[in-house]
Amino acid sequence: MTPASTVRSLKVIEVDFSPETQAKLNRAAEETSSCSAEYVQRLVEHHLDDDSWFRQKVNKGLEQLDAGQFLTHEEMGNRIAKLFPA
Repeated sequence: MTPASTVRSLKVIEVDFSPETQAKLNRAAEETSSCSAEYVQRLVEHHLDDDSWFRQKVNKGLEQLDAGQFLTHEEMGNRIAKLFPA
C-alpha cells in the first residue's frame, strides 16, 4: 500500500444550524480547543459508535426473547426481594 492510497477521502456535508445551536457548537468547540468542524466530526463519530452498540444490544435482547430467554415480572420481583429483604 502506498502512502497516497492511505489518505482518507473526505466528503463535505453542509448542515444548517439555528443560531442558538451554532453558538452552543462554537462554545463546545472552544472548550475542547478545536474548531467547529473537528468537534462535529468527533461528535458524529461518537454518536454513530454509540448508536451501533445500542442497536446490537437491542437485537441481542430480541433474539433472547425469541429464544424464550427472559424472566417474568414475578420472577424478577422474587430476585429483587431476595437481594433487598424487607
